[in-house]
Amino acid sequence: MTDLRKFLILIAAGGSAAVLLGAIGSQYIGGLAPCHLCILQRWPHAAAVLIGALALAFRARLLPLLGAIAALTTSGIGVYHTGVERGWWEGPTTCTSGPIGGMSTEDLLNQIMSAPLVRCDEVAWQFLGLSMASWNALISLGLALIWIAAWRRTA
Repeated sequence: MTDLRKFLILIAAGGSAAVLLGAIGSQYIGGLAPCHLCILQRWPHAAAVLIGALALAFRARLLPLLGAIAALTTSGIGVYHTGVERGWWEGPTTCTSGPIGGMSTEDLLNQIMSAPLVRCDEVAWQFLGLSMASWNALISLGLALIWIAAWRRTA
């Protein structure tokens, strides 16, 4: 295994580990409860960390490509979540608010009682005008490029 390939894999998998630890830290230390889409964005990062460990142990050409797919997956979910937060499109009905017109009082009460405590269409934290979902999308896109560079180094 070339040293550059190993270094790129370490950076890409380490980046996913850092993002994942940051998300978990913001939840348990910072008190920011994750919504449904936030949780979905964590799984591909966990997969990328596992893929990174496997790619360092085995010289399989496919592993860095799978790491790139994992990073692109969480980036895509981050873009989707950003659109939900900004009102560009509707999010999943399980974690966003919807219209209440034409609902009976009982149906409205049932909707309120079954609604999650954390909504996907509200920004809980932002930095430089970008939400956590937006930062995840951008960082994960960069990680995908690093994974692709590692894949290209596998001859």
